[in-house]
Amino acid sequence: MKFLEILFWFSLMVVFYTYLGYGIVLYLLVKIKELFLKQKTTELTEGLPEVTLFIAAFNEEAVVKEKMHNCFALDYPTDKLKIVWVTDGSNDCTNELLKVYKEVTVLFQPERQGKTAALNRGMGFISSPIVVFTDANTMINSEAVRNIVAEFTDPKVGCVAGEKRIATKEKDGAAGGGEGIYWKYESTLKALDSRLYSAVGAAGELFAIRRDLFETMERDTLLDDFILSLRIAQKGYKIAYCDKAYAVESASTDMKEEEKRKMRIAAGGLQSIWRLRSLLNIFHYGTLSFQYVSHRVLRWSVTPIFLFLMLPINITLIIITSSNLYSIILILQILFYLSGIWGYYLSTKQIKNKILFIPYYFLFMNINVFKGFFYLKRNTNNGIWEKANRAL
Repeated sequence: MKFLEILFWFSLMVVFYTYLGYGIVLYLLVKIKELFLKQKTTELTEGLPEVTLFIAAFNEEAVVKEKMHNCFALDYPTDKLKIVWVTDGSNDCTNELLKVYKEVTVLFQPERQGKTAALNRGMGFISSPIVVFTDANTMINSEAVRNIVAEFTDPKVGCVAGEKRIATKEKDGAAGGGEGIYWKYESTLKALDSRLYSAVGAAGELFAIRRDLFETMERDTLLDDFILSLRIAQKGYKIAYCDKAYAVESASTDMKEEEKRKMRIAAGGLQSIWRLRSLLNIFHYGTLSFQYVSHRVLRWSVTPIFLFLMLPINITLIIITSSNLYSIILILQILFYLSGIWGYYLSTKQIKNKILFIPYYFLFMNINVFKGFFYLKRNTNNGIWEKANRAL
């Protein structure tokens, strides 16, 4: 019984720390740090450097015109902004539509090898000192490039992570409502991570690197943005978080489409833990290791196991001890799971109160960690993945 009690309370602590506790600890550490050290402001004091806007795309004919309109609206000198599309394997009208834009460099090969392979190949043609990566189906604010470039005035910054925003409506389904709430919380954590030391990874919708820090990735890499940015951090550089540069993306059309994303991300997370295993050495990487384990590793590995273990252990402890405390905790757990089931029922409905989607989306994310394990086993040595359909 003692072992079960220890396991239960340890599981509860890990789950709490992973999803709430780390945010609290992070906030307190940032406040303590900033009592003694003022945040540096980033300003461009010299001429603007040349920047390449790098767009890896597969069959994106539906958004080419909108994306190019978005690119031309960027507040950055046109003579210093190069636009490169890598469209490997595209067999729709993407390439035909891009021919209209003489300012754009299109790199195409008929064979589709996956996004990471396209990044590796495309970067061989890039000479700009700063490369900004963005997805074809995300629109970025007009000041994004200028604000990102300003972050690189700090020589310690090797990568800049932009903010990802989900286009929400007054009434949303679970895919839009849940993902929108999730990314607001994620953005808060990323900003705090950056203020403490370094953001822990970047989202592929919008991030930038110093060209000379690019490192060719394994072709089957599932989370290219995460691996690329963390390997730059491993070299001693920081990942700055810039909320003044943001990318707006539509939510998945429904939870079935969202499941494709979450499974791939979970699989990529497990893959990343292995490929970035040296980052677990806190004696070498210090604060970065602490942030990496707390913000990423726990979510993608042991925490989902402890989360779903808590319910059967809780029931067993009530049977053995008849403790009122364990009874109260069990009631709370059951209420949470019932809320998740209710959220599942509402998942296809368009509702105004998106808070109702939180329990469902939370359980949905954790279940997909297990599905991600099997996804990774099925897709070993394969970096090609099926993209989720997004709402228009």
